[in-house]
Amino acid sequence: MTSLTITGFAGSFSAPSRSRALVEAAVDLAADRFGAIGHVFDLADLGPSLGHARHLGDLDPDALVHLTALIRADALVVASPVHKGSYAGLFKHVFDLFDPDMLAGKPVLLAATGGGDRHALVIEHQLRPLFAFFEAQALATGVYVADREFVGGTLADDATHARLERAVGQFAPFLSPHATPQPAARRPSLLQAF
Repeated sequence: MTSLTITGFAGSFSAPSRSRALVEAAVDLAADRFGAIGHVFDLADLGPSLGHARHLGDLDPDALVHLTALIRADALVVASPVHKGSYAGLFKHVFDLFDPDMLAGKPVLLAATGGGDRHALVIEHQLRPLFAFFEAQALATGVYVADREFVGGTLADDATHARLERAVGQFAPFLSPHATPQPAARRPSLLQAF
């Protein structure tokens, strides 16, 4: 029997990173709930080849391992810090490397972190349209977390934990043992070699 995989991507270079902490918390919850294997990475893990890549094949092998895990995962958790009202430019650049059908049908928990509540709509106005383009199945509940909801680099707000648990629960139709299998996204030949 093949194990379920959940891959989390945090569009941040910072270390420590609130976006990565949020992604790790979501992936851990989902992996525990659905008996899946989790994999988390961020922009720093993709290395310098990302900056000049125009295609997936331009990436260093280490970076390609992470993006291949994302493309082949059964479910995704994706978060970006908010920069000037939107996601980070290099975060978007990662998805510019993908063919339009690479994420088709894949369930995605969308999340973001920012300084205050005024940035919360980045999920609806920026992330949701991006993943709609890829025909991914964005979960109904997005999770935005403001700086004040972190203490010592970890989520410390009960309401935030409840919202995150509700969002993770929305993976159930896609990941539960009785779920109807989703059509597999078509894989480009480049990824079949890895």
